[in-house]
Amino acid sequence: MRKICCSVVLVLIANLGIVVAQNQPLQKSTNSLRMEMVNIPSGRFYMGSDGRGKNFDEAPAHVVQITKPFKISATEVTNAQYEQFDPQHKSYRGKKGLSKADDEAVIFVSYEDALAFCKWLSKKEGKNYRLPMEAEWEYACRAGTLSGFSMAGKMPKELYKVQEFNRDPKPVSLQVAQFEPNTWGLYDMHGNVEEWCADWYGPYQAKEQRDPVGAVSGNYRVTRGGSHNTPPEFLRSANRLAMIPEDKNWVVGFRIVEGEMPTTAALPNAGPSAYVINVAQHTFEWSQSSKEPLFMEPIYYIREPSPTNKTPFYLHNHCPAITWCTNGDLLAIWFSTDDESGREMTILASRLRAGKNEWDEPSEFLRIPDRNLTGSSLFHDGKGTIIHTNGVEVAGGWKNLAMINRISTDNGATWSEPKFINADHEMQNQVIAGMFKTKEGWLIQAADAHPGQAGGTAIHISKDNGKTWEKPSKIIQNPTFKEGTDGELIAGIHAGVVQLKNGNLMALGRNNDLEAKDNMGLRMPMSISKDMGKSWTYTPTEFLPIYSGQRLILRRLNEGALLLISFTHHPREKNEQRRGMMFKDITGNEYKGYGMFAAVSFDEGKTWSTKKLLTDGKDRYMDGGGWTGFFEMTKNNAEPMGYLAATQTPDNVIHLISSKIHYRFNLAWLTSSPKN
Repeated sequence: MRKICCSVVLVLIANLGIVVAQNQPLQKSTNSLRMEMVNIPSGRFYMGSDGRGKNFDEAPAHVVQITKPFKISATEVTNAQYEQFDPQHKSYRGKKGLSKADDEAVIFVSYEDALAFCKWLSKKEGKNYRLPMEAEWEYACRAGTLSGFSMAGKMPKELYKVQEFNRDPKPVSLQVAQFEPNTWGLYDMHGNVEEWCADWYGPYQAKEQRDPVGAVSGNYRVTRGGSHNTPPEFLRSANRLAMIPEDKNWVVGFRIVEGEMPTTAALPNAGPSAYVINVAQHTFEWSQSSKEPLFMEPIYYIREPSPTNKTPFYLHNHCPAITWCTNGDLLAIWFSTDDESGREMTILASRLRAGKNEWDEPSEFLRIPDRNLTGSSLFHDGKGTIIHTNGVEVAGGWKNLAMINRISTDNGATWSEPKFINADHEMQNQVIAGMFKTKEGWLIQAADAHPGQAGGTAIHISKDNGKTWEKPSKIIQNPTFKEGTDGELIAGIHAGVVQLKNGNLMALGRNNDLEAKDNMGLRMPMSISKDMGKSWTYTPTEFLPIYSGQRLILRRLNEGALLLISFTHHPREKNEQRRGMMFKDITGNEYKGYGMFAAVSFDEGKTWSTKKLLTDGKDRYMDGGGWTGFFEMTKNNAEPMGYLAATQTPDNVIHLISSKIHYRFNLAWLTSSPKN
């Protein structure tokens, strides 16, 4: 064993009595894998930060006492070291252009993989190896400092390893110990790769703690330190991240601790979100379907939280999904973020309780700290089970998403832990609201095939009610969509998909427009598959294309007809041929209407005999939220933009939500003549 003296910073805060010993020699030893293990002294420190803005989960800053010294590896576990435990892991070297060499940090390891390595090494050496607790990790990272980074208040650029947001990671060396260590002799505590910690992720408490071990339970394990291809703000000493334990990807590795696990009692979990409180569990008695036309006053389902509501609520609320519950409630979810590529993104929920006419204030539905969660879907199977699917990024953006699902059998009051539909972070996993079940009993979930505006849509299929999934298409970088030709993807992103009575699948999507046969310009594309999504044939429809800020709905109604809800044009489109659409009034005279409309087909999409502007003719000044903003609703004008989602309750009322507004109407209203 060799000893080295490090200059350890003296931290003294008189009113709290926080002291870290000064000039205490740090001991280092080397284990059988030639890992350098650094002996970290006991001490007290400030954990967390003031939690400003998006970093609210770092608060409250609180005093933590580490009562016993522990040994921690000076570097992250390398490929060469990990592969002595798992030689097969060598196949991951160079994936995504990263971590090729022996001395680079190992990546593509799950939490369970890291635990298994610790167990193997413990048995090999007759010692206790484990993952660090989150508090131990931050204590070792800070090395007696209070600043954002252990070496400074701002991370020096000469220590960057591509510290910027990239949808696809730029290749960079993940060699450990390329830069100087902190004052306690630990390398790469800020960046290189994130590192698994032992804790379940949970909220902090304000009181002073001794040897904290995190939350008593949870769905996500803490990671720390930030990674390559990540902005430096995520590399700060206090920054908290978390990940599904089964996730293995290109940003997370680990380092190890030698020592016994603390025996401290775990902290309680956070209290339940408002949308799960006091959820009725009786079976609702739905009224008989009305044959009278119904169009109810539009209401807002997204409400800004009151000052006492601590739910994180950002400027941009968008991309909704909705379903009905057996107890008569409606449940809506959407993402809230400042930036659609942001890592602050959270999925919020609101509940319209049976018999009420005002939605609850929002509360958190799904948040994986510092992970982008673009794309959500909710589906009620009609037998009491609600299925939730969602995209999960490793960082920002929405290109390389994995796909997870959860189920609830108690009206959304509790949910199963997240399970991967597709664990590979790749394209074709951006979830679109609109899951449905085929006549064979198979679940179909659509997902954008590309992060761009015109990359098509893929489908995922489960033949065992969501336990396992398959995807008919392969990843296609630059798909093409031409009339009369076959392709592997649906034409258009954000596609709505239905099964026709003959077993074929039909889809309508945004962009990838096709030239109309009547020389009237581009039209929305229709895709037909006769082999359950393995190939698709494309033809133009009669409907105008839709673009940015617009998402259509295509679904089968309880009554058997097909329903399309789309837009007459894009309000920012300058081409007058695309402005407006002709509708008929009560006298049969045609008029031009603008905005969101519904079309109904009673012959499996061959013709759309009913077309109706989604307005009851009253003048309203409305806030469409999302990218829509404020608009005027009149006899001739409906909502001009919005991401749409819909469900139909057993009483056959159609519940349509745009980016902020909830509409309620029925088929009888759609097929009735509009009143002037």
